[in-house]
Amino acid sequence: MKNSTKSHPEHSRFLFTVIVIQTLLAACTPQPTGPQTLTVMVHDSFSVSEKIVSGFNQANNANLVLLKSGDAGVMLSKAILSKQAPLADVLYGVDNTFLSRALEAGIFESYASPALEDVPDEFGLDESHGAVPIDFGDVCINYDKAYFLEHGLKVPDSLEALVEPEYKGLLVVENPNTSSPGLAFMLATRAHFGEGWLTFWQSLRENEVVIANDWESAYYTNFSGSSGHGLQPMVVSYATSPAAEFIFADPPVDESPTASILGQDTCFRQIEFAGILKGTQQRALAEKFLDYMLSVDFQEDMPMQMFVFPVNPEAKLPEAFLKYAEQATDPARIPAEEIAANRDQWLDDWSEVMLR
Repeated sequence: MKNSTKSHPEHSRFLFTVIVIQTLLAACTPQPTGPQTLTVMVHDSFSVSEKIVSGFNQANNANLVLLKSGDAGVMLSKAILSKQAPLADVLYGVDNTFLSRALEAGIFESYASPALEDVPDEFGLDESHGAVPIDFGDVCINYDKAYFLEHGLKVPDSLEALVEPEYKGLLVVENPNTSSPGLAFMLATRAHFGEGWLTFWQSLRENEVVIANDWESAYYTNFSGSSGHGLQPMVVSYATSPAAEFIFADPPVDESPTASILGQDTCFRQIEFAGILKGTQQRALAEKFLDYMLSVDFQEDMPMQMFVFPVNPEAKLPEAFLKYAEQATDPARIPAEEIAANRDQWLDDWSEVMLR
């Protein structure tokens, strides 16, 4: 009898049933997947410990990518211009001077992180929770102690003093159109002088103030009190910068070579925010990252990495930071809604006086 190539009907049904069961079991069995990539757009001054990055990656099966994108103003412009095809999932580093621009452009998705319960209300400037407060610090004028000592020159203790002839050509500021500390300092002058603020800037121009495009150029190229060894002994920077100069001095020094001018209205309180960018394909992971940024671990890492103060009051400050970092006792303040209503016009007015 010849062998038949036909399958028995019941045997075929049995094989079909086995295949269906195997397929269903495979579908129900979790398949191993690689890490999910989360891209975070940050300004060039952003820094974080490797252990903090690793901690987030390991806890969330993630691959955190930090996309450095220039000064805060330049970074925000990139985020706005690319909002139809976002370059990242999260943005960190927009501050209260640029915040209204980000909100008006609608680049953030709303997310009320449960971690915000620990953050004081004074830092929550966005009721829609698109922008989550992360840290704060004071933008002030730093000065080179040695220069003033060697030249027998008194350190100016007010904004008014900066236009005196003995300080001619000794101050470098950042362009407020492209730099967040530059904008913060411009707002401090607007808060202090009111309607007469442009007269002050005209006097600064006549006193040969130097204008740099960003903080890095101003601090590391123009300023004489940093590694840049520039020509200007005064620079718009941060009240925490002198602490960084002391802690990272090589060779070590007995005291910081720089200090801050902390007179009334000479500083501006700056708050930095993070937000989930609209269009992200990693919404859930982005939420976890914002929660992580507000965690004690992340908040305690920030002071020695970026020399800013954490917004989470549960975060303890490092001893060296606590000893040398400063806060202004009477910083200049302008309500966020006033900045939103007038920022663009103030920038136009400043540019007309300083850049024409």
